[in-house]
Amino acid sequence: MAASASEVPVAVRATAPEPRQLVEVRRRQWLVSEVDAAAVAPELPKRHLVKLSSVDEDALGEELEVLWELEPGAHVIERAGLPAITGVDDGNDLEAFLDAVRWGTATNADRGYLQAPFRSGISIEDYQLDPLVRAVDMARTNLLIADDVGLGKTIEAGLVVQEMLLRHRARTILVLCPASLQEKWRVEMAEKFGLDFRIVDTDYVKRLRRERGVHANPWTSFPRLITSIDWAKQGEGVRLLRDVLPPYTTFPRRFDLLIIDEAHNVAPTVGKYAVESLRTRLVRLVAPHFQHKLFLTATPHDGYTESFTALLELLDDQRFSRSVLPSEEQLARVMVRRLKEDLVDADGERLYPKRRLEALKVEYTVEERRARELLDKYIESREADDDRDGAASHFVHQLLRKRLASSPAAFSSTFARHVATIEGRSNTATRATAIDDRILRRAIARAEEDYANDDTLLTRGLSEGGQADLAQAA
Repeated sequence: MAASASEVPVAVRATAPEPRQLVEVRRRQWLVSEVDAAAVAPELPKRHLVKLSSVDEDALGEELEVLWELEPGAHVIERAGLPAITGVDDGNDLEAFLDAVRWGTATNADRGYLQAPFRSGISIEDYQLDPLVRAVDMARTNLLIADDVGLGKTIEAGLVVQEMLLRHRARTILVLCPASLQEKWRVEMAEKFGLDFRIVDTDYVKRLRRERGVHANPWTSFPRLITSIDWAKQGEGVRLLRDVLPPYTTFPRRFDLLIIDEAHNVAPTVGKYAVESLRTRLVRLVAPHFQHKLFLTATPHDGYTESFTALLELLDDQRFSRSVLPSEEQLARVMVRRLKEDLVDADGERLYPKRRLEALKVEYTVEERRARELLDKYIESREADDDRDGAASHFVHQLLRKRLASSPAAFSSTFARHVATIEGRSNTATRATAIDDRILRRAIARAEEDYANDDTLLTRGLSEGGQADLAQAA
């Protein structure tokens, strides 16, 4: 008589599993690596300490130890194995199948044959194949894709990602981008290339720990991840990154492909001094542990050689050095830069219409004019009373004007933080000290960094770190 479904787990767990058996524990599949029988207490029967190794794709290599008899729901997967052969295909069908496999398999030996353009769900422009061809030709892909706005840098990066996955040159991929672009990246990779990416943020970490335990690390939870660079640069994000990164550069690298969107945001800022922000430090931390790197930006050069060369050094520190301007030949090897006015079709016609700039005059309402007048009067009174170096105060005041022009919500949040800082400072003794230029530059860099995305500005004022430095300098 067949056993009922409720009796099966008990029967299967009557004895401990054997090494190399496949088991299911905590809703995941594991391979038994070792079984150790030990007496927990004299009055209790023997328990078996079973050491397991994960075989799931998104947690390959993870290890777990359980007491087999006490683990709820643990059971041996009895039917794991190869299916029984019940028939043989016709020779012509087998030959057609082998041809399909051969034609559909990309190899590193054949660099002239690309598969990604034919496996993507998009209409590709000819110029978008240039980064893909370069990436395939490079033994170690380090590319700065600096095409003009609207030319499809995300599409070009997606083609590179898909081709490298097909050629087994990459498996683990991390996309660092502004918070407002995370969902855009996830949707485009899924809809246009059929690639599943997961967004790493605070909610993802909480959900992961509920499912896999408090020691689960999000950076090793899935092969393809997207995260906000501002989330990863500090706090729990960077701490968890340090937990999975080796103390020194290893080969093969810990991860495969790093993509940074809006890469100009990670270059050292504030003019010729090129002060490193938290974003820069994050990239400098993780970049050596990736075999391949793609930097995407429409504005690679901010006018300062120090900042530009530092960005190139982050991309490829074997080829570029900070403060050393590369030659055009060296730059051409790693940078793809096309403007809309430079692109033509086979007949020599422009692909994009000529850009025509037209200034649109904006009429302010009476309330908006009144608000600006009140803000100007407030700033004038503050600057008149400031008998110290007013550089930092001037920066804060310009920031208030910028927030007012952005939106009432942005100004309200920023001004509330500004007032709270002034009130808190008035309750403590102030010291007349000289303002160190380097401290001021770092404060400005941090504040500008936190205001990079207008979406964030609507819900945040000055960051606590930037506000504290500016409050001391003001």
